[in-house]
Amino acid sequence: MSMSTTKLNAESHLLLDQPLLRLPHELLRKTFKTSQKHFERDQNIILTGVKEAATKAMAGGGPEDSVASLDSMINRMQGLKRKLESLHEDEKVLQEHSRKRINHLQDLYNIPSLVDEGYDRWSRTRLDRLLVDFLLRAGYGGSAKKLAQEKRIEDLVDVDVFVQCARVEASLRKGSTVECLAWCQENKNSLRKMKSTLEFELRLQQFIELVRAGQPKEATAYSKKFLVPHSENHLEDIEKAAALLAFRPGTPYQPYKAMYSADRWEFLANTFINTHHSLYGLPSRPLLHIALSAGLSALKTPSCHSSVASSSSNTASSTTSLCPICSTELNDLARHVPYAHHVRSSVEPDPVVLPNGRIYGRERLEELASKLGLPEEKIRDPTTGEEWDRSEVKKVFIM
Repeated sequence: MSMSTTKLNAESHLLLDQPLLRLPHELLRKTFKTSQKHFERDQNIILTGVKEAATKAMAGGGPEDSVASLDSMINRMQGLKRKLESLHEDEKVLQEHSRKRINHLQDLYNIPSLVDEGYDRWSRTRLDRLLVDFLLRAGYGGSAKKLAQEKRIEDLVDVDVFVQCARVEASLRKGSTVECLAWCQENKNSLRKMKSTLEFELRLQQFIELVRAGQPKEATAYSKKFLVPHSENHLEDIEKAAALLAFRPGTPYQPYKAMYSADRWEFLANTFINTHHSLYGLPSRPLLHIALSAGLSALKTPSCHSSVASSSSNTASSTTSLCPICSTELNDLARHVPYAHHVRSSVEPDPVVLPNGRIYGRERLEELASKLGLPEEKIRDPTTGEEWDRSEVKKVFIM
């Protein structure tokens, strides 16, 4: 195996397997923050209640008031306990997922070489993961779930996360911002740290819909409540939105025509997907695409898409091409991927260059000429089928 292929293998493992641990980590962090928020809020309320009950008791309040205050605090603590128990169960599930995923990656570490039989089994499991990821991103949640169950890899994939993402995306494409705004509220602190513009765009769309519906007073009130707080970073957009009050739907003037356009819902759906994936550390492209690009790039050579490559099949050659990139199935897919960075070249012994610039080993050219029965002074290019005099062949010196 060449050094370039080894390097690509290492990079592809990093790209393909990093989300395997990153997503459970982000979900655990989110669960912890939620638990912390519930605890701190209820703790403050309970401590305040205790102080008020003590103050009333010292001021000569009746025992009924004290009992009522204590009952209220007990009920709140029991509610907090139920919330924390539910979150703790979620944490246990996520920790179990992380443990199984770490074991899955440990299996790869324990494989002695890439030619070992265990690597084939491990790669097959990873391929199943990539297929589930692809199906989830394409909107086939049911098929993805069945495949995960059939292959017994439910703990290695995140079906629920993508199903939730698909549900919110679908609601946006149908013209509803309710579910997405709820998601933004749930992840408010994280989105603020990311400096995400998703919530502002959603609020702007709601303002546009109020104007479209002919409700200028409601739109103005909504703008003051939800758009003005974003004026520090979106003043220009807010000013354009305010001008919509003077331009009705169907106006030919930009940018108001674009703001009324139904294409904004597509924009909002795509913005949500990008924000969702960034929040959870997920690649923007399907993992299957990344794996396929890495493999195609590692195998691709300049001759795979040469204008004379097809002619080699019609000329006699001393070898038969088994290049997968030259196959009908993969040739078009590999056309626009970059070539791998080869740090070590492989050159045939005693290299010579032909007049067309191609380099071959002298022995290979002589063997081909002998098999084809060419005149002694002639040689043929194994790829293009062109013939030249031996005197036109020049020796190549590798520096």
